[in-house]
Amino acid sequence: MLLTVVDYGVGNLRSIAKSIEKANLDDGLNYTVKVSSDVADIRSSDVNDVKKSDKIVLPGQGSFKACKEGIDKISGLQQELNESVLVKKKPIYGICAGMQLFATTGYEEESTLGLNWIPGEVIKLDLGSSNLKIPHMGWNELKIENGSKVFKDTNNQSHAYFIHSYEFIPEDKKVISLTSNYGKDVMAAVSMENI
Repeated sequence: MLLTVVDYGVGNLRSIAKSIEKANLDDGLNYTVKVSSDVADIRSSDVNDVKKSDKIVLPGQGSFKACKEGIDKISGLQQELNESVLVKKKPIYGICAGMQLFATTGYEEESTLGLNWIPGEVIKLDLGSSNLKIPHMGWNELKIENGSKVFKDTNNQSHAYFIHSYEFIPEDKKVISLTSNYGKDVMAAVSMENI
């Protein structure tokens, strides 16, 4: 089985690939991990519809706008991601701004259209009257919100590292899998079907 980490010019791709390879070994999985910017590595081939990539990881680092521009610079990438994820239902895992790109619109720097797979907006983190600093940065405890097979082994004592100034606010709160408290509950993960 092939897992493709999409290289669209953002993210620490080597670290992501190495983390997935380690998880493969730890969990006895048999994935080949490939980092690629070639759209052909994501799509199904024309011969007998044999998948080139069984699963996709969409990393992200930096602003929503910069990440979307990175996708737009690769001819056919957004169309192939839409086909693979929405039509062929290949599992995709978004990391950081890669997950935020699943939203309809992001407002970092300027209004930018996302992939619109999970309706919602990515807006500046608003902590109200809290004197906590933005960006939200550091290790925080996770809180399980709605069941997700992706996070089935995660519990309320698990921690994740955060570094962000914007948050994804989905229209349907049932897609929120995990939150973390940083002056308020902040969405940490979404899950919907294969996304």
